[in-house]
Parts: sequence; structure tokens; C-alpha cells
Amino acid sequence: IKTLHRLKPTTVHFKTSLMDNNLNVTYLTLDGYVEVHKYRYLYFVIMFTAYILIICFNSTIVCLIVIHKNLHKPMYIFIAALLLNSVLLSTVLYPKILFDVLSEKQIISYPACLFQWFIYFFLARSEFLLLAAMSYDRYVSICKPLQYPTIMTKTNICIFLVVAWILPACTFAAPIVISSNIKLCNFKFKGIICSSSVLKLHCVMSRVVYIYGLVVLVNLLIFPVLFVLFTYIRIFIITYRSEVRRKAAQTCLPHLIVLINYSCLFGFDVLIARLETDFPTTVRLIMTLQVILYHPLFNPIIYGLKMKEIYKHLRKLFCPGKIV
Repeated sequence: IKTLHRLKPTTVHFKTSLMDNNLNVTYLTLDGYVEVHKYRYLYFVIMFTAYILIICFNSTIVCLIVIHKNLHKPMYIFIAALLLNSVLLSTVLYPKILFDVLSEKQIISYPACLFQWFIYFFLARSEFLLLAAMSYDRYVSICKPLQYPTIMTKTNICIFLVVAWILPACTFAAPIVISSNIKLCNFKFKGIICSSSVLKLHCVMSRVVYIYGLVVLVNLLIFPVLFVLFTYIRIFIITYRSEVRRKAAQTCLPHLIVLINYSCLFGFDVLIARLETDFPTTVRLIMTLQVILYHPLFNPIIYGLKMKEIYKHLRKLFCPGKIV
């Protein structure tokens, strides 16, 4: 009986000094770690190194954009916002992952899981809106250069940034609140970070959450992606026979690469939540690591090497003796 009692960590009772009532906290078991116990210290070193590199790479470019006035342009401001999202996401996810790697049991409280899910999706949706704003900036700059100063004003840039951060946060708060009041029948979460798969833990799939999720998916993911693709197609058509503008259109390539990369990775997470099929644990782990490891490291490298102005400042910072 004592052994069975220890194997059921789903509900823990706390007595507070201020209240006599019991406070029930539901814990979930994270079932996404593969052979962690055998090589836990190796995994910890790899993940910790990745976390430090993500913070350093992204923060360096953000600081360069803030410090240098010639980078105070809409395109670079949006890049800084995009990289700042990677820093925030990594800061929320990595400490818990590092702790789990060294732990005997990987568990997380349900409220903490919902918070992690909220931050993950809020910043992910924000990235798609920021990429849409960047594509619009490139379109106006290349296709309507005379109108660029009047369209991409400081006020409009602030509006784009506020919408890119506030809109996803507000729209995704509703399903989080609803999910917090739904009864759970499964306490084993298949993954290392909480995402849309949380919905599969509910006893009954809420129609409201499901339909609302589809509406949010269309408005904050599909529409921005279609808008970016449409914008870049227009740019490529207009600049096809223009040698001068063709060089300007090359600045769109990093944004397009980031969009395709992130859309594929994030689309997988949406699929596993909507489909009934259970994907193998190893596949889930690899795809999750791509989102939290590959993507945050990939962005600053792409923008640092492909954006000429940022690359110049990086050369001056790390190779001050060389002529740029």
C-alpha cells in the first residue's frame, strides 16, 4: 500500500498557515525524455551550452541594433524584436529543462504547464506577426520607395510591435483560462515542454477551445504566412527585371528562410494536437528540440551573416583590426 501511494504523485495536499482548507495541486509526469538517466550529465552540458549560446548570440545582435543609430530602421527593429522573443522563450523553457535532466522524475504542476504553454504559443504567434510586419516593410521599401518615409513612421512601427505582442497574448489567454477549469483524466504528458498536446489530457475535449483554437490558428498563423508569401511574390515579380532593386530584394531572403523553417517546426506541434495518431516519443523529442534549440540559434546566425549592416558591426566588434 505504501508503494502504491508513492507512485501516485498527481495530487499533493498543502496546508497553509492562513487557511484550514486543503489546496490541491495537480502534477503531470513529463514522458518525453529518452534515456536521460543514462547520459544525464552529458545532456545537461549540451543543453546548458546551447542556452548560453542562444542568450549570447541573440543578445549581441539586439545590443548592436540598440547601440548603433544607423541600425535604427524598421527592418532592424523588427529583427531585434524577433531575436528578443527567442531570448524570452529560452529563459522560460531552459531552466525547467535543465532541472528535469538532472532529476530522477520529470514532473510539472498543471498551472505551471499552462503558463509554459501560454508563453510558448504567445511568442510563437508573435513571431509570425513580426515576420509579416518585416515583409510589409520590405515591400514598401522596394516597391514604393518614395512613400516609405510616410508609411513606415515611428508611430506605425510602434503599432506593429504592440499588435505583434499584445494580440497573441490576449487571444490565447481565453483557452488557458478555460483549460484551467477542465477536469483531467490523463496525467502523463508526452513531451518535454507543455504545448497543444495538453488538450489530450482533458477528460472531454472542449468544443469551445477546439473551435476557438482553429480561429486563432487561421488568424494568427495561416493569414500571416499567406501575407508574407504574397508580399515576397509581389517583390520578386516587380524586381525580376530590375538590377538595382534585385539587390535590395536579397534582404528578403533571410526573412523567407526563417519563415519556412519556423512554419514547418511549429506546424508539427499543431498537427500532433489536432490528430488522433500518437507520434513516437523520439520523433516528438527531436521536433521539440528543433524548436527550442535549432530555431533560436539559427535566427541570429542568418541575420548576422546575411544582413550586411549587422555583419559589418559584428566584424568591427570581434575583429577590430580588420577593415570591413
